[in-house]
Amino acid sequence: MEEIAGYLPQVEDEDIEYKTLTFHGNDETVHVKVPMLTNQQMNKVTDKVKTASKEVLKSRTVSEMVTIIDKAIEQLIDRKNPYRQKAEKLLPIVTGYDQELVRLGLTSYLKTFRKQQLQRFLIEDLGNPGLLDDFQPRAKRGFSKAVGPDLTVHVWAGNVPGLPLWSLISGLLVKSGNIGKVSSSEPVFAGLFAQLLVEIEPSLSDCLAVVWWKGGDKDRERYLFDVADVVVGYGGNKSLDSLRSRIPITTRFLPFGHKLSFGILSKASLDTRKAWKTAHDAAYDVIRYDQQGCYSPHIFYVQRGGRVSPKEFAYYLAHELACFEKRYPRRELTIEEASSLAEWRQKEEFASYTDREKEIIGDDTGAWTVVFENIGGAFTPSSLNRSIKVVGFDQFDEVISEVTPYRSYLQTVGIAATPDELFKVGGLLGNIGVTRISGLGSMTSPEAGWHHDGRFNLLDLINMVDIEDSAEDYAEALAPYVD
Repeated sequence: MEEIAGYLPQVEDEDIEYKTLTFHGNDETVHVKVPMLTNQQMNKVTDKVKTASKEVLKSRTVSEMVTIIDKAIEQLIDRKNPYRQKAEKLLPIVTGYDQELVRLGLTSYLKTFRKQQLQRFLIEDLGNPGLLDDFQPRAKRGFSKAVGPDLTVHVWAGNVPGLPLWSLISGLLVKSGNIGKVSSSEPVFAGLFAQLLVEIEPSLSDCLAVVWWKGGDKDRERYLFDVADVVVGYGGNKSLDSLRSRIPITTRFLPFGHKLSFGILSKASLDTRKAWKTAHDAAYDVIRYDQQGCYSPHIFYVQRGGRVSPKEFAYYLAHELACFEKRYPRRELTIEEASSLAEWRQKEEFASYTDREKEIIGDDTGAWTVVFENIGGAFTPSSLNRSIKVVGFDQFDEVISEVTPYRSYLQTVGIAATPDELFKVGGLLGNIGVTRISGLGSMTSPEAGWHHDGRFNLLDLINMVDIEDSAEDYAEALAPYVD
C-alpha cells in the first residue's frame, strides 16, 4: 500500500521529490511518501504561506477560524468519514500501536478541539478573543490588539499519534501561516488534517504546508528559521539544544522537550472497594501509547496505611496490566527499545538481591513489568513500554523530597486523593516545578487549554500591540469635529 502524505500549496512548474518511508505492522506494509523540497521550492512555499497569512488568515475573524477548525474535527470524529478511516487504517501500521487503542485515543483526543473547547483555549489565554480581530479597550484606558505571526515553523515529534494538532491548531487560531516538519516515525496525521481543512475551506490552501526533511539538514533549516517569526520544537533535549543553536536570536523559540511524570496514590484510594478501580486507572495511564508521552507515568507513589498495602497494590496493578495486554497488546519494540527494557529490568533484578522488600513482577513475554520498592531510592525514569515502579511511602513530604532535585524535568502528576489532600499536595507539587495535576486515569488526556509545561498555547505565539491613552488623546485633538 502506498500513501502520499504531507500537504503543499500549489507550486507552479515544479516537480516535487518525495521521500518514501516504509512501515510494517498488522501483517501489512505501507509506503508513505513525504514531500522533500529543494531550497528553491521551500522558498516559494514559504513566500506563499507568508503572503496568505497576511492576505487571507488575518482578514478572517477568530470566530470564523474556530468554525472552520470545528468542521474539520467534526468530520474526523465521524468514523464513516474517509479521512478518519484512512487515519484508523494507517496509524496502527505506522506507529505499531494497537488498532482499537488508536481508535479510542483518536476520538478522545479530537474532542479536545471541538468548537466549545477551542473557545476555552481562547478564553484561557486571552480572556477576550476579540483581541485577535481588532483593538479592544483596556481597563486602564487605551486599547490593545493581539497579532499572530506571519509564519510559524513547527518541528514535530512522532512519539504520540496526532501530536501536531496542538501547535498547528494554535497557530491557525492566532491567524499565523504554518509550515510543519513531520517526524519520520509518524508522518501521516498532520497531512491528513491539512488536506481536510483545505477541502472544507479552499481559501486556506496557501496558508499552510506539511513537509519533511532529514533531521539536522542545516541549510534547509537555516533559511526556514531565518524567515520564521516563531519556531515550535518537539523532541529530545539534545536535539532541541541543537535546534536552538540554529535559530536566530530574533526568532522566538518555543521548545517542548523530555519531561518526567508520576502518580501519587493516597491511602484513601486503597480500601478494598476502591483499590481495583485505582489500579485500573493507573494501568490505563501506563498502557496508553506505551508511556511515550511526556505526561505518561514512570512511578506510582503509593501511601501506606490503607486496607491495600503498596506491595499488594503492585500486584493489583500487575493484574490490570495483564488484562490490558490481552485487550490492547503492546506494540512491537525496536531492537534498541527491547535492549533498553531488558537492561532496565536486569538492573532492577540485581538490586533486588540486596533489597529484600524490592520485588519484580512480570509475565513470561516481558510485555509489562511492575517493580515494587520502598521510598528512599532515586527518582529515576522507567524504561517505558509498560514498565512501571510502585514505591511505598508514609507521608506526602517524603515524595516531595525525593522528586524535588528533578524539578526542571517534572510535568504531570496523576493523583488519587481526598479533596483536602489534593489541594495540600497540589500546592507542594506546584512549588517544586510540577505544571499539571490530573486525576488518575487522565494523565495522558490533557484538557483543552492546558498550560503545556506551564506555558500558554496562544499567548506565547502572539505579540500585543498597545494604543496608549496618550495617543488617543492626541488623536482626539486632531479630529475634524474639534473645530
